[in-house]
Amino acid sequence: MRSLSDYDVVVVGAGNAACCAALAASEQGARVLVLERAPEEQSGGNSRFTAGAIRFAYDGVDDLVALMPDLTQSELDRTEFGSYTEEQFYEDMGRVTDYRTNPELANFLVSQSKDTVMWMRHHGVRFAPIWGRQAFQVDGKFTFWGGLTVETWGGGEGLVDALHDALERNSVDLSYNTAARHLLFDGTRVTGVHARRPGETVDISADSVVLAAGGFQANTEWRTRYLGPGWDLAKVRGTRFNTGDGIRMALDIGAMPYGNWSGAHAVAWEYNAPEFGDLAVGDAFQKHSYPFGIVINNNGARFIDEGADFRNYTYAKYGREILAQPEHSAWQVFDAKVDHLLRDEYRIKQVTKVQADTLEELCSRMDGVNTASAIETITQYNAAVDTGINFDPNIKDGRRTRGLHIDKTNWANTIDQPPFQAYNVTCGLTFTFGGLRINEEGRVLDTALEPLPGLFAAGELVGGLFYGNYPGGTGLMAGAVFGRLAGTTAGQCGTN
Repeated sequence: MRSLSDYDVVVVGAGNAACCAALAASEQGARVLVLERAPEEQSGGNSRFTAGAIRFAYDGVDDLVALMPDLTQSELDRTEFGSYTEEQFYEDMGRVTDYRTNPELANFLVSQSKDTVMWMRHHGVRFAPIWGRQAFQVDGKFTFWGGLTVETWGGGEGLVDALHDALERNSVDLSYNTAARHLLFDGTRVTGVHARRPGETVDISADSVVLAAGGFQANTEWRTRYLGPGWDLAKVRGTRFNTGDGIRMALDIGAMPYGNWSGAHAVAWEYNAPEFGDLAVGDAFQKHSYPFGIVINNNGARFIDEGADFRNYTYAKYGREILAQPEHSAWQVFDAKVDHLLRDEYRIKQVTKVQADTLEELCSRMDGVNTASAIETITQYNAAVDTGINFDPNIKDGRRTRGLHIDKTNWANTIDQPPFQAYNVTCGLTFTFGGLRINEEGRVLDTALEPLPGLFAAGELVGGLFYGNYPGGTGLMAGAVFGRLAGTTAGQCGTN
């Protein structure tokens, strides 16, 4: 490794966004150092914990073959990939955020998405269709739905390993167990970072610094302060190292906070999961097949429309709804008709599950739930299902209930075929939506909306993209797109 003063660009963080920034800076001829707070085996931030889904715009199967040239003809013949245009992606960004997303940021994300995944492939990241999670087989053919078709090979761990290999190939230095604590700032521009590593603190000079150290979801005090009461009790899906340090460092020198600071990506998560993510289990604590059943709280009542939209457009907001329930607990209830549609995450051994041959017995086994009320809720739900509409998991089928306090608007199957099963879930917090404001070059802006010279940002700590919800797979895509942007600009500054 070079002397710690011999770098043009320092990148804080070592996940997807950070690595893309470092690679892009290196392409500009910059000498780049990546600082990773975690030890090597836990490195990569939230990216290592993700399942690897990545959303991008594509016009048809030819674009997918270009990205995944190892697809076989038989795989192509048995799969309906469809298309997902830039217009559809942009509309999804608006629709799921109640049109609060920053239009310039969203447009850049969408327009650069396809080119960026191809650029990632050039750097050794491999991709594969998400057959197991985003496509159902009907009449012998898989049909993709919800605009989300591709995942990184090997999930989050495969993504991080591929990116770290790319750093090494491109002579980018990576320092583990090195926590950036403060920005070096002369009152006019950022000149480096002050960091702590085992046994010493160091000042690292650089022409540019890229902050890509994630959100503040692992900081109990911050998430309670900004997200609100009860969020101290949420489970953190990913790394324990994302405590908002990158955001804090920028705010300390006058950066503009931006975005949905009271919002976060939060999902249905195994009730008895540990406080932070477990790499041995990965993303399998999630429970995302709720559109094919019903969800009830400890009072025995439904509280969401489980079929409001495809899973990947609702899952990131329903964790907040679960957190608001009594004891921050809910149960997902299914019958035998949909068992084959349940994702693999329902079949792991680390799961809180009950099963029974009668609904009465099932409800009595659901710990903490009002049995009589739960039975009444399921009975009323069954009676309200419009069974004259055919069930089709690949489309929003309109098979719904009518007359309930909260109707289910798609995929409403009666729960009447044993064995019945229920899974206990709570809120799993993925990442926070509030962060820093950047411009079209990836530069961090100050409170006067002027660029802070020498400072850039990418990844979860960029505010303004997501409000209340997000389209599944957009987090990795945004990290890569804005990481590449920030790194390119930072690298140009560092070599001029």
